[in-house]
Amino acid sequence: MQLGLIGLGKMGHNLALNFTRNNHKVYGYDTSTAAMERLKEDGVSTCSSLEEMVHNLPARKIIWIMVPAGKTIDIIINNLSQYLRPGDVIIDGGNSNYKDTQTRGRELEKVGIQLLDCGTSGGVDGALHGVCTMIGGAPDVFSYCEPLFKSISVENGYLYCGPIGSGHFVKMVHNGIEYGMMQAIGEGFELMNKFNPDLDLASVARVWNYGSVVRSWLMELSQRALEKDKNLESIKGVAHSSGEGKWAVESALDMGVSLPVITLSLLMRYRTQTDDTLSGKLVAALRNEFGGHGVERK
Repeated sequence: MQLGLIGLGKMGHNLALNFTRNNHKVYGYDTSTAAMERLKEDGVSTCSSLEEMVHNLPARKIIWIMVPAGKTIDIIINNLSQYLRPGDVIIDGGNSNYKDTQTRGRELEKVGIQLLDCGTSGGVDGALHGVCTMIGGAPDVFSYCEPLFKSISVENGYLYCGPIGSGHFVKMVHNGIEYGMMQAIGEGFELMNKFNPDLDLASVARVWNYGSVVRSWLMELSQRALEKDKNLESIKGVAHSSGEGKWAVESALDMGVSLPVITLSLLMRYRTQTDDTLSGKLVAALRNEFGGHGVERK
């Protein structure tokens, strides 16, 4: 298949390579000329404008957007709309709020443009080697684009979740759970460090990945981060929040669902803005390991 890809940051760049390796023709676009140059150096075609990108695509066009959630998505969709025709497909592969996605879907439907929302998990490494995707939208549009999702996802790693907004809702909940898991790991390692500051925490993370109940990719990343920097002494315990945890808690309040662990994990993210703890350091380090999110250095 052929598609346009807007947003060539860490995730977008690797997704472009993933698509290409799976025999899809990608036309990349980014407002950053440096990002486009990097992609061209890796052998992927780029376009100097949205108009050029759309012009290069076949009759039924597919555009994948991989940019941060918010107003930028609306600006891109608004600019794209003047070049697209009824039946063309826009895929929002970022972490948009599912309510915004539902609104965008309704507006695009009025002019016949189809929107799929795709929650994308697996970090920058997964974007290159195989992601986990959660997709929402019209069933027939999903079926048309299914080869894309199947080819870039790990085996059994993609799921059609339902009507527009469903993919982003499921990914929002996924990220809320992720908050809780990371916070528990951070707190546990802080407790062990308090018990014995000389305890080799990287080795603890390693051994726990061999047969223990808590073995996981997050534990592998904990080991990796701690091997790079014993007790994470070179970074600050500042762990930012990109919005999904907050949206999950807000949705739970609206629906009357109790989410105590996820809620407290979100509040602990806010606490890291003022207190420098080892648990905060590990959460920050984990976000850097799987998503390339920046850390604050001492």
